This record gives sequence, structure tokens and C-alpha cells, in this order.
Amino acid sequence: HRMIPDAAQYNAFNQIVTHESGWNHTATNSSSGAYGLVQALPGSKMATAGADWKTNPATQIKWGLDYMNSRYGSPVQAWDFWQTHHWY
Repeated sequence: HRMIPDAAQYNAFNQIVTHESGWNHTATNSSSGAYGLVQALPGSKMATAGADWKTNPATQIKWGLDYMNSRYGSPVQAWDFWQTHHWY
């Protein structure tokens, strides 16, 4: 089971995660404290996707997808925004 079935959405999600964390699920921004694959700020808000948010990449992906879909409409639209602003 793939969490992101659409190739275009996956590619956009991959671009964001690669730029934000390099796919390191324990990545922590030393200045802001943003955490995880999608650099949630604060990281604790990912708890809405699961109590194991600190250690489970799948939980972080689920939260990140929900965030991108709710804020931007899709990962592709989130990546479009990221490319302009270098944050999302």
C-alpha cells in the first residue's frame, strides 16, 4: 500500500521532504526547532497523526500529507509555493 498513489503528488512530496530534511525523520532545525521529514513547527503538532510522531516516518508522512492537502490543496501546490518562497 502506497501512502501517495499519484506519481505527480509523490514527486512533489519527495521534493519538499528532500529539501526540508533529506528524508531524515529525526531532523531538527537548530534555530526554529522544526522537526522531522516535513519539518513541522512545532514538531509536537504531528501528534494528531499518531503518538509515535517522533520516531515513525509513516506518521510524519501522514501528517505532512494532511497539512499539504489542507493548506495548499495538494503536495504539488505546496511544492509550487515552496519553490517561490523556500518554505511552506
